[in-house]
Amino acid sequence: MPSAPLSDALSRVQPSATIAVTNKARELKAAGQDVIGLGAGEPDFDTPENIKQAAIRAIEAGHTKYTAVDGIPELKQAIIAKFKRDNELDYAINQIHVAPGGKPIIYNALLATLNPGDEVVIPTPYWVSYPDMVLLCGGEPVFAEASAADKYKLKPEALEAAISPRTKWLILNSPSNPSGAAYTEAELKALGEVLKRHPQVWILTDDMYEHLVYDDFQFKTIAQVCPELYERTLTMNGVSKSYAMTGWRIGYAGGPADLIKAMAKVESQTTSNPCSISQYAAVEALNGPQDFIAERNEVFKSRRDLVVSMLNQAKGLECPTPEGAFYVYPTCAGAIGKTSAGGRLIENDEDFAGALLDEEKVAVVFGSAFGLSPAFRISYATSTEALEEACSRIQRFCAGLR
Repeated sequence: MPSAPLSDALSRVQPSATIAVTNKARELKAAGQDVIGLGAGEPDFDTPENIKQAAIRAIEAGHTKYTAVDGIPELKQAIIAKFKRDNELDYAINQIHVAPGGKPIIYNALLATLNPGDEVVIPTPYWVSYPDMVLLCGGEPVFAEASAADKYKLKPEALEAAISPRTKWLILNSPSNPSGAAYTEAELKALGEVLKRHPQVWILTDDMYEHLVYDDFQFKTIAQVCPELYERTLTMNGVSKSYAMTGWRIGYAGGPADLIKAMAKVESQTTSNPCSISQYAAVEALNGPQDFIAERNEVFKSRRDLVVSMLNQAKGLECPTPEGAFYVYPTCAGAIGKTSAGGRLIENDEDFAGALLDEEKVAVVFGSAFGLSPAFRISYATSTEALEEACSRIQRFCAGLR
């Protein structure tokens, strides 16, 4: 049979490493192996009951047809109220875009704005999809390192060095996937001073983990603390993480009206509209009770503290304490160049993750997938019992390195 006529653009990108690790862990479990999967980036909590009931009511009311391309008016109004309530940001209804998840928000924005050769600055470590979406849209990702020594936060001088006359966007994710690092108001203002000097650079701020912050950390978003940047900032968020609605697929953004109109044009030729039922559920998520978020955050915080403590007791690992999300990103520099108990030479973090899965049946995502090595990502959005056992296995694996 002839090979499918694949595009040149597709050859520039890789499949999602996080999805690949999660799928492999599932396959091994299905085959009867005692695998603990720490790769999935979704809460293990269920969607709150009031949100599920809102979806049921939407079905019973017949809200099962096509909707407006980029969101029903009720959801856009709920998003406007959320931005005002939580972020002190004012948007009109023509400044709001809704899409089937956070990924389409980013993709719609990039496809609507990038021309060949345009550059997008992406701090490392980054969410695995950012650079590949830039490449698919014809742009060029430019990486600005935010090292463990800097607590995985981009410094103003690193941002300045990454910007060129061809820079179109900066993507800023706080709290971060994969590191959990979150920017303070002062840190955002320092980055804002750099961006003020480069008016050609737009800012796409990914706030998907906004409500998952710990230790009295106060979340801020850049358009909030740098109002001078409001007119060239797309503030993106969604219901997936905070409301445990990953499968419902609703992302949203606020930004300049002309950009929002262009993004809707892209969506009109791709997904048509987000799921109608999910949109009504998202209205309830944003307008309904919010107290469960703090209750669940207490659980996430205790898991974070457990994982950080146990990983820092493992030979050759160093694990910073993140401010938010539900990930840790420990460095494994102390393991590189050593040989595992099973006889595998650990030359890089992909070897580390592969040997850990083969020998101790713990699935993590290797750091090179996120653009900063040697490290790996653990999601602690799973049970405390599973985390304790996984970290014990990691300690045993590290103790066996020679």
